[in-house]
Amino acid sequence: MNDLIGVKIKSLRKERKLTLKQIADLTNLSISFLSQVERSKSSITLESLKKISEAFGVNPSYFFSESDKKAATTVMRNVINTNTLHNQFFYRDLTGDIENPLFNPILVLLNPGAKREDSYSHSGQEFLYVLEGKLTILIDKEEHDLNPFDCIFLESTTPHNWINKTDSIVKFLCISSIPV
Repeated sequence: MNDLIGVKIKSLRKERKLTLKQIADLTNLSISFLSQVERSKSSITLESLKKISEAFGVNPSYFFSESDKKAATTVMRNVINTNTLHNQFFYRDLTGDIENPLFNPILVLLNPGAKREDSYSHSGQEFLYVLEGKLTILIDKEEHDLNPFDCIFLESTTPHNWINKTDSIVKFLCISSIPV
């Protein structure tokens, strides 16, 4: 992630006259963690960013956009930055410059043995489509293995997790609804 995410979180928090404690209470994230993210001293997971987005009532892509352009059509090329593949997982928001999209498409790459921290639930729905590899989805303690070109649609309010139990990178699309 780039350092702009923390700056945008702090800016939005200040603009709305909210304290770190108020955001911590809304997201169940610690004040110290939020402070570190705002100061670019700590990276943020997609789950934490979704919690913060919901607390502010904005699309998670708000924190990724690097311009204020309003575009009806966005073409993005070469969306994978190979310099960041050393992390447990890599994700890239694919909304581009679209302002207030109706859904949030994200490209996710899970390294071998990787998984999200814990099962996670949030408002809305998710659609996952596997491009490469074998992805294991844990939905409320029930496992589902998805192979290339398999997909799953789920209610995001049910605790779920992504797991790569293989020796190869798993590449998939995660398309989630935007909290209203």
